[in-house]
Amino acid sequence: MSDRAQRSVAVAGGGLGGLAAALAFARMGWRATVVERAEALREVGAGIQLSPNAIKALDHLGVGDEARAAGFAPQAVELRAWRSGRLAWRLALNPQIERRHGAPYRQIHRADMLDILLRAALAAGVELRLGCEALGVSEDALQTDRGPLRADLIVGADGVRSRLRAAAGASSPRFSGNVAFRGLVRADRLPGGAAPPCATVWMGPRRHLVHYPLRGGEIVNFVAVIERAAWTEEGWSRPGDPEALRAEFADWHPQARAILDAADETFEWGLFGHAPLPSWRRGRLALLGDAAHPTTPFLAQGAAMAFEDAVVLSRAVAAHGVADGLAAYEAARKPRATRLQQAARRTGRRFHARTALDGLAKFAALELFARLAPGRAAALNDWIYGYDPARAPV
Repeated sequence: MSDRAQRSVAVAGGGLGGLAAALAFARMGWRATVVERAEALREVGAGIQLSPNAIKALDHLGVGDEARAAGFAPQAVELRAWRSGRLAWRLALNPQIERRHGAPYRQIHRADMLDILLRAALAAGVELRLGCEALGVSEDALQTDRGPLRADLIVGADGVRSRLRAAAGASSPRFSGNVAFRGLVRADRLPGGAAPPCATVWMGPRRHLVHYPLRGGEIVNFVAVIERAAWTEEGWSRPGDPEALRAEFADWHPQARAILDAADETFEWGLFGHAPLPSWRRGRLALLGDAAHPTTPFLAQGAAMAFEDAVVLSRAVAAHGVADGLAAYEAARKPRATRLQQAARRTGRRFHARTALDGLAKFAALELFARLAPGRAAALNDWIYGYDPARAPV
C-alpha cells in the first residue's frame, strides 16, 4: 500500500485502550499515531484482571501469549465475610474457565500490560507523540497543543476525564458515593510469606476489600472501597494515608488486615458515574474505553472492555469504511457496555451491606444460592467471559 493510499488514524490517549486501538489499526496496514500528554508512558502500581474475553481480544491483537506468560493464573475467585472469614462463594478459574470459555484468566500488573502493548505497537509502526495533549476535534483533525493532526479516523481513548468526550455531548460526572484505595504489597511481608493463589473479595458494612497476586505471586494488588459522602475530583493518582486506611478495617478478619498492614503507600480515587452518552461518535470521531463508557471497578472489566472496543472498532471500520463502520461499532458495543455498567453498579451494592445485620442476611443468601444452585452460580458471568470480540457480529 502506498503512503498516498494508506488510511490514517489519530488516537488520543496512550493508555491501555489507546495503544490497543492503535495496534489494531496498524495491524490492518493503517498509519497510526498516538498522542499522549504525559512526557513518558508510566503506569502507577496497580493490577488488572484479564478475564477470558480480554484474553481473546489480546489474541486478536497478537499479544495474547505474552499476556498469558506475564500474568498470574489464579485458582479461583472467593467471596468471604468481613469478620469471620467464612467462605460464601467460590468460582473456579484456572484451568476450568479455559475449557468453558476458550481462554484462561490472568491477573497482571498494569505496567507489564502497558509494556506489552507498547512494544507491539512500536513494532507495528505506530508513532507515539509524548508530551502532546489532545484538545478537541475538528472536521478532519485531532486538535492538539502542537497543532492539528489530520486523519481519516480519530479515536478518543483519553480516559474518564476525556477532552474528546465533550465533543459527543458528555454531561458532568457525578460522585458515586464510593472512594477506592489501591496499592501493592510484597507477598513475603504477609503471614506465611505468601498470598492465597486466588482473587479474594471481603464483603462488609459499607466497604469491601479485594486482593490478588501478581508477578508469579511475588506481589499482591489490593483495592479497598469505602463509602463516603463527598469527593472533589476524578483520577487515581492521589496519595492516600495507609494508617487511615488500616483504621477503616481495624475490626476485620486478620487475613484481610494483614494485606493492609503490609502497605507502605496507597493511592485513592473517587468513583464517579457518567450518564450514558447519546452517541459514542461524531463525524470521524469514535470514543473508546473509559472515554465512552466509564464503569465502576466491581466486575474488573475496565481494561477488558477497552480491548474489546479496539478489536470491534477496527473490524467494523475494515468491513464498512469509516462512516458506516463507526455506526456499526456503536451498535455492536453500546448495548453490551451499558449492560456491564449496570451490572457493575449492582455488584458494588451487593458487596456493601448497610449494617452488620444486613451483611449477615446478604451473606447467607449468597451462600445458600451457591450451595443450592452451583451451576447457576458458576454461569452468572458467562455473558461477560464468553464474549469474543474477534467473532462478534459487526
